[in-house]
This record gives sequence, C-alpha cells and structure tokens, in this order.
Amino acid sequence: MFAEIITIGDELLIGQVVDTNSAWMGQELNKIGIEVLRIVSIRDREEEIMEAVNNAMKRVNIVLVTGGLGPTKDDITKQTLCKYFHTELIFSEEVFENVKRVLAGKIPMNALNKSQAMVPKDCTVINNPVGSASVSWFEKDNKVLVSMPGVPQEMTAVMTESVLPKLREKFQTDVIMHRTFLVQHYPESILAEKLEPWETALPESIKLAYLPKLGIIRLRLTGRGQNKIEVESALNDEQAKLEAILGDDIFSEEDIPLEVIVGELLKKKNLTVSTVESCTGGSIAARLTSIAGSSEYFNGGIVAYSNEVKMNLLHVSPETLEVYGAVSEQTVIEMVKGAMKALKTDCAVATSGIAGPGGGTPEKPVGTVWIAAGYKNEIRTYRQETNRGRAMNIERAGNNALLILRDLLK
Repeated sequence: MFAEIITIGDELLIGQVVDTNSAWMGQELNKIGIEVLRIVSIRDREEEIMEAVNNAMKRVNIVLVTGGLGPTKDDITKQTLCKYFHTELIFSEEVFENVKRVLAGKIPMNALNKSQAMVPKDCTVINNPVGSASVSWFEKDNKVLVSMPGVPQEMTAVMTESVLPKLREKFQTDVIMHRTFLVQHYPESILAEKLEPWETALPESIKLAYLPKLGIIRLRLTGRGQNKIEVESALNDEQAKLEAILGDDIFSEEDIPLEVIVGELLKKKNLTVSTVESCTGGSIAARLTSIAGSSEYFNGGIVAYSNEVKMNLLHVSPETLEVYGAVSEQTVIEMVKGAMKALKTDCAVATSGIAGPGGGTPEKPVGTVWIAAGYKNEIRTYRQETNRGRAMNIERAGNNALLILRDLLK
C-alpha cells in the first residue's frame, strides 16, 4: 500500500520553515505497512495544489496533505480541495465549538477565527484536539485524501489519535518489520563489497539499506509479508548470517546515539570519564551530558584551544608542542593523560585538529584531527583525515572519539 505526502506553504520552499512533518509521517506510516512513494512540497497556489492532488490521486491510494488551513487569505487548501472534489464549504457547529474550546482564554473570537468552522460538505470532519484547524477526510474511488494542519504538534496529534487508526482500519496492509545495526571500521563501498554475496542471496521479502553518516554505517534490514511470525523468523535468520559476517564490527543492534552506548558502558563498569577538546570545542562533552543521569559517570571537560591551556591545565610539555605541534599524536596522548589526572577520571578522550575552513598545511590539511582515548594504562589514537566542512569534521571527530572509547571499554 502506497501513500504520497503533499506539504503546502511558501515558507517551506524559501527555507523559512523546515519540513519535519514528512519524516515523522513516513516513520509512522511505515509502522502500519504503508510506504511513502513520494513527498511533494508546493506553494499556496490553487493551480499547484490542484495539479499535485490530481497527480497523487492517480498514483496512490492514500494522499496526506498538510498546511494551508489557517484563517488568513493565503490559506487556500480547503477552498481548493472543495473545487477538486466538486463540493462546497459549510458552517459546522461542532467544529465551531471545538474552535471556541481551543481558543478560550487565549485569543479573542473574531470573524477570521470563526471561519475555521467552515468545512467541506462532502467529507468526514475530524476535530483537532490541540488546534483550531480541523481535519478533512475525503474518499473517492476507494482512495483517501486527508487534509491536516501543518503545525507539527497539531499534525502529530490528529495523526496519532485519528488518522492512523482510520487508515489501519480501512486498508489491509502488509506487516513491515525493521532491524537496525550500527557498524564501524568500514567505508560504505568496502562494507557493501564484503556483504555482496549475502545481500545477493537475500529472499525477496527482505531488503537491505545502507545509511552512512560520518564514520558510522546504519544497516537496516526490512522484512515484509502477510504473517508477522514468518516475517520475524526470516529476519532472525538473516540477522544471524549478518552477525556471523561482521562480528564485533556491529557495535549496536539498536539505532541509538553513540553517547548513550558509551554512557551505558561507563555505568555498567562504574567508571568515570572526562573530555579535553581543542577543535571539537566541547561538543563531545555536550553529547555525553545530554543524556539524563550522565552525572553518574561524567566528571568534567576542558576546552583546550590554546597551547597555553594545554600546557598550564593539562601539562602538555612545551617540547612536544614545539617539535610535533598541537595537532599531533604525541599532543593528544599527553592531553588524555592530563585530563585523567586533572579531572580524576578512569578514562578520557582528547581531540586536536584543523576543523577548517582555513588553517591547513600540506602535512596537516584541513580535516586532519588527532584523537585519543585512554583507560587505565592503555591509550589508543586515531588520525582522522576527511574534510567534509567544519561542522561535519567536528561531528565526525566526536563520533570517532566515542567509538575509540567504546572499543577501549568493551
């Protein structure tokens, strides 16, 4: 069963608002066996809405439309859908009562707000529990079009409470199940080559997707079929084969952040950690402390941007900085030792590099980051050399630092 999502609003196309609705809807629809075939964003223009709806209704059985339901003149979705379905707007007392309830004590009732109670005559109207814009459910030739508000919290409320249950009831859909595996130590092309014989032999009901991001590859196995037990059994068989091929290179069988994985390891082993960061600017510490309960294992962090801080707080030797430079294996080793001593922790991570866009040299180009992790008497280091722009260089360095620490602790 396929669906298409149409998001309406000039603000989406000029980048003023980011479309988070489609991603959320895609995830939730997938859970009930409905695949999103296409996502289309269009302006608040009657001819564009008519064209998008007409094309979508030809392609799929389910069309979900968000946006354009406000009380102002530029919100024309209801009027345009009335034209498409050859119906008219009528006043709904039930919807008006809901509008009054939602706005009570917040916004005075005026003609514009009252117009929210105008709804298409030939549709099923669903009240919005958290907003004034109601939902219109149209059916035509065994196909469904649902028009919903574009405000994310309103859309998620009406989808969760009403739209998803109604779709599940109306359409008989396949069972869809996913398994996600987080993999390290492989570029995507090398991993694909390693898995090719197994992937080629996958049954028709099982699909594999590669989702790489900054040093980590998410492998997603998707199984679909009529019978939940059969789908689960097929996924179990293929998971066992995948684990036999990759072994410890699979560092998680859940799609959860690295900082959560590392935090759980630290808690399990009753260890404390500190961070000392140069080019990553405290972002690793921020990730670790974003997890509730991180005070159990995170003692503190130092942003050691200057050589003076490296020498005075971490006791990196001037000779090391003079001979090897701040961006060097020798420096991050001394930074890790200094962090564990200064912050009295069992383990630590350190970064020093050239995040960009400037500052690189032929020997140390932009994107070069030295990373170290220490635990007990062992320190592991890694040289990162990929330049993907400042923000991605920093995020990738954080991923690598946490991966090295995780390997050290496991």
